[in-house]
Amino acid sequence: MALESRKVQKVGYSTLTVSLPSDWVKRKNIKPGDLVFIVPEVDGSLRIMPSDLARREEAEEYIVNADVCDEKRLLERVIVGSYILGRDVIRITSTSRITGECVEEVRGIVQKLIGLGILEETPKNILLQCSVDPTKFKMDLLIRRLALIASTIYSEAMQALLERDKKLALDAIERENEADMMYFLAMRLLVLAQRKKGIAEKIGFDKLVLIPCNCLILQDLEIIADYSEEIAKRVIELEEFDVPLSKKTLERIYHLSELTQTLFQKAVDCIFTQDVKIANSLLEMHEVLEKEFEQTMREMPDVPYLRTIVSTLSKIADKGAVIAKLSINTVLMKSDEQVGKILKIRKHTTLLPIPAKRK
Repeated sequence: MALESRKVQKVGYSTLTVSLPSDWVKRKNIKPGDLVFIVPEVDGSLRIMPSDLARREEAEEYIVNADVCDEKRLLERVIVGSYILGRDVIRITSTSRITGECVEEVRGIVQKLIGLGILEETPKNILLQCSVDPTKFKMDLLIRRLALIASTIYSEAMQALLERDKKLALDAIERENEADMMYFLAMRLLVLAQRKKGIAEKIGFDKLVLIPCNCLILQDLEIIADYSEEIAKRVIELEEFDVPLSKKTLERIYHLSELTQTLFQKAVDCIFTQDVKIANSLLEMHEVLEKEFEQTMREMPDVPYLRTIVSTLSKIADKGAVIAKLSINTVLMKSDEQVGKILKIRKHTTLLPIPAKRK
């Protein structure tokens, strides 16, 4: 769409006005006296919305056809996607009757989506509504909370391996639901922040460019939680097969796990301390850890599930390194004053050579 300029006019003593494009006015059927809504965006621009579109955006009901969601967990994933996209009212319908499997999926996933509840349930309809006020949350706190949950799952899984404690491993697996809840909520807020300036500012974003970095950080933390859950499951399988393991082998793996945990925990700290030197040292540490993991895998006894655990630890270390890189990137996206502590910023104009005239 081509940019169209409009001259700002002064009306009266202090009022400034700008005219609306006539083509747009005709398409939207706007007449003199009609209301339009002006929405400030995060990047400083203004969005003009006809009144009918603004009202629809405020209270739009999204219909999900349960008859089409006839594959396993498809309905569950559609609900999660709608929740993350910021949809407040979701109606699930069927032409005949919503199957028992679909009802179970709805009830199960609603428990993982903070603020989403079932308002109405009939054989052909299930009405879901989200009551979360996004302005009541701060993104920094959600990231810290998700990092703490992921770290707890990780600690319990590795302690379960060291002590051969099946109950502790089961506790770690159960705790992963908390990570999902926090992740889904945070992603919902990030999507809303991209659409509405007021929400972005209240949850802690003064620059739109910071949102993708936070999205990647949250994804990495959620993956760390998933990997930790996988370790806990492998620990249970080791116990069920009664695999003999030497104390020396377990202690070696546990030592690697402590270094890995230090890596990703300190990487998360760097997001808030904005210490690029520590972040850089973590990336150097990751290179050393990679070699340790390679050597351990070569020398590891051929025991079922044990190599899988070590491989998963290596993947968690990789995610910690990614978070360290993202923490550096977030600093570089901050204000010039913050970046200037690391880089000297010099703004200049590059003059292009003037081509010689043809003879």
